[in-house]
Amino acid sequence: MNPYIVIGIIAAYFAIILVVSRLTSRNSQAGDFYRGNKKTPWWVVAFGMIGTTLSGVTFISVPGWVASSAKMTYFEVILGNFLGYILIMQVLLPLYYRLNLTSIYTFIEQRFGFKAYKTGAVLFLGSKIIGAGFRLFIIALVLQMAVFEPLGLPFALNAILSVFLIWAYTFRGGVKTIIWTDVIQTAALIFAVIFTIGAIQQELGWSFSKMTAEITHHPQFQLFDFSHFWTNGNNFFKQFVSGALITIVMTGIDQDMMQKNLGLKTLRTAKKNFFSFSLALVPVNFIFLCLGVLFVIFMQQKGIPLPSKTDAIYPQLALQYLPQAVGICFIVGVIAAAFSSANSAMIAMTTSFMVDIYGIKNRSEATLRRTRQLVHGANAAVLAAVLVMFEAFNNDSVVQAVFKFAGYTYGPLLGLFAVGIMTKLRIRDAAVPWIAIFSIVATVLTDKYSTVILGGYRFGFEILLFNGLITVLGLWLFSLRRHK
Repeated sequence: MNPYIVIGIIAAYFAIILVVSRLTSRNSQAGDFYRGNKKTPWWVVAFGMIGTTLSGVTFISVPGWVASSAKMTYFEVILGNFLGYILIMQVLLPLYYRLNLTSIYTFIEQRFGFKAYKTGAVLFLGSKIIGAGFRLFIIALVLQMAVFEPLGLPFALNAILSVFLIWAYTFRGGVKTIIWTDVIQTAALIFAVIFTIGAIQQELGWSFSKMTAEITHHPQFQLFDFSHFWTNGNNFFKQFVSGALITIVMTGIDQDMMQKNLGLKTLRTAKKNFFSFSLALVPVNFIFLCLGVLFVIFMQQKGIPLPSKTDAIYPQLALQYLPQAVGICFIVGVIAAAFSSANSAMIAMTTSFMVDIYGIKNRSEATLRRTRQLVHGANAAVLAAVLVMFEAFNNDSVVQAVFKFAGYTYGPLLGLFAVGIMTKLRIRDAAVPWIAIFSIVATVLTDKYSTVILGGYRFGFEILLFNGLITVLGLWLFSLRRHK
């Protein structure tokens, strides 16, 4: 596709987003940046959160993952996700609303103390900047291939411009803005996937019923795997439990995902939002998985070789083998998927730093606004630097290791919230940072050598539970009641 066409698409897309940002940020108060004005309809938040949850990783990697693994067993994780959302809705949301929290990590301060509170905030900031950078990096690679390389422009410029565009429409309105821009972005990415499926159906000359039959009868249409519990990381029970845990740690105790829910007027509307968007995620993710099978069928029918990196399947087909309209929709969907996740992450990082590190109590609105804008700009600069760092390594194993390590940092948060909610233990506050560090290091080493020390056992995503349990044990060992 002509790079100038792509530039025109991006410019038109962001013109719309900036107009929405301008409209939603008018008459905003300082507190609106963090929690909105509590007047947004719950169904708007629910629809926008679909795009935030999916991210660019889902948009590109899930169809490619189906092709590389020859299965659709990621659906096991999706079902576990739904259970996790129900637990958040029934346990964590009532807690956050009862305490009237702006940052969810202030619960840790109320429960354990100052050092535990700062530990939770630092763990969130570290994991979020790496996670957001990784998600945006995948999309930046697509833009590099479609626009910057044909024009002879460096990746660093790509990273700076991508992050700048996100900063441009979030620095004023905050949560109030991204709630509405996420609606546009979610609609764009869902439409892109549906349009792609329709285009492949037309290219193959199939009816809808014929396409459905071909997908469901394909060998890769395997949703569940109950085999080899001990050595199989894709075993149903491991994946299902892991899906629930991932949702709890990456949504329920993640400032990024909970911030929009805390911007709703009442707990009842927040629960409606949560149940609706979590229920909608099941069929939406199922469509992405089916798209992966359809890609394999299309490539087999047309004699197209499978690329060495399966994440390149969707970009390659959309930009080279399918009609140009598919390529246009793909570019819009890529931008929407990446930025709906990255913009929320930037707002959440700014909120966490301002509330948890800097402190917003007893400060004038002018001071808070000026400081917040400086922090938001600094977060954008750090995110751009992370993108450039990933590109400099340009090594899948390194990038995946860094991203996996970011996932490890949620384990101590899981342990802190579990002990804080489910027990009455009083903890030695000064010990919490050291417990968190030990938990992360022990988890990394155990995960690396699990096949040796656990008789061939292979961890899947349930490594989060192991991480959290180490933290819980450490908190119990250093509880005040135990040492009284």
